[in-house]
Amino acid sequence: MSEPRINKILIIGPSWVGDMVMAQSLFKALKSDNPAVQIDVLAMDWTRPLLQRMPEVSEAISMPVSHGIFGWSMRRKLGKQLAQHHYDQAIVLPNSWKSALIPWFAGIPVRTGWRGEMRYGLLNDIRKLDKQALPMMVQRFVSLAYPASQSHAAPSYQAPLMDPFPVSDNINPPLKPGQKRLILCPGAEFGPAKQWPPEYYAEVANTLLNRGWQVIVLGSKADQKTAAKIETAVQPHHQSQFVDLSGKTKLEQAIDLLGTADWVISNDSGLMHIAAAMQRPLVAIYGPTSTAFTPPLADNAHIVQIDIECSPCFERECPLGHHRCMRDLNKDRVLQVLHFEN
Repeated sequence: MSEPRINKILIIGPSWVGDMVMAQSLFKALKSDNPAVQIDVLAMDWTRPLLQRMPEVSEAISMPVSHGIFGWSMRRKLGKQLAQHHYDQAIVLPNSWKSALIPWFAGIPVRTGWRGEMRYGLLNDIRKLDKQALPMMVQRFVSLAYPASQSHAAPSYQAPLMDPFPVSDNINPPLKPGQKRLILCPGAEFGPAKQWPPEYYAEVANTLLNRGWQVIVLGSKADQKTAAKIETAVQPHHQSQFVDLSGKTKLEQAIDLLGTADWVISNDSGLMHIAAAMQRPLVAIYGPTSTAFTPPLADNAHIVQIDIECSPCFERECPLGHHRCMRDLNKDRVLQVLHFEN
């Protein structure tokens, strides 16, 4: 007897920007197998601009419970509301127990996900993860598109690919005729250990400013101090071509600005994954994290990392206090990728 066809899927999406970008590879896999399938994604509201730029997603549904909050009654209420959508399957990407509650409350017949926090009962299509067989996060996401019998083999996947929307003139600094644009993303939500020193960013910025480029800094309000340090080190006669937009753009504006870049230089961050999905030439700077788990998924992304005995440590702050994985990675390594010399 053949299995019932899946026509409508609810994805419980991840909370981090970079993870949501990589989740698009799952959406692509589902569409490749069944082009007519409807994919709705339940996720935190700040990920909506990403989902709006993914043609595979039919509807972005806002999660009413903040990240890290249990919210039993709110999850139950939303689950009962979603029951009216008559989903055939739910795929739960986060590993937490509470993330599986809403599909269970909604009575969705097939509830798929990795075992995570012992979610027996909440999930009825539960998979045991083999981390060696599936070392990359994107592989773990995409595997959930296929039957459990295939969960132990690394699947092929299509890289995320988002098309930018036109950028409003009031947030898009004008370029001079023939001028190129470098975008710097010097922040990292994970913690300061992932941040290349601001003085190194400034040295690269000065090199390209001397060659007539425009340089833009993107980031959140939390990155404004870092951006200010970079701007302070920019040569005074180039200040007019250095534009600090950290904390001054919404995520959707930052996404679309990244689509205008000739080069992007970024720490391992959500903006790095967005730049990769925009297919922009990218230098991704890695230190305490591993490229084996969450690399930028683009052929024109260039990873820069040095090999030292304590890296990757996956710590938010350098446990040894020297931060060598970033401090020993000098500007020349990045400029070589850009085919420039200081």
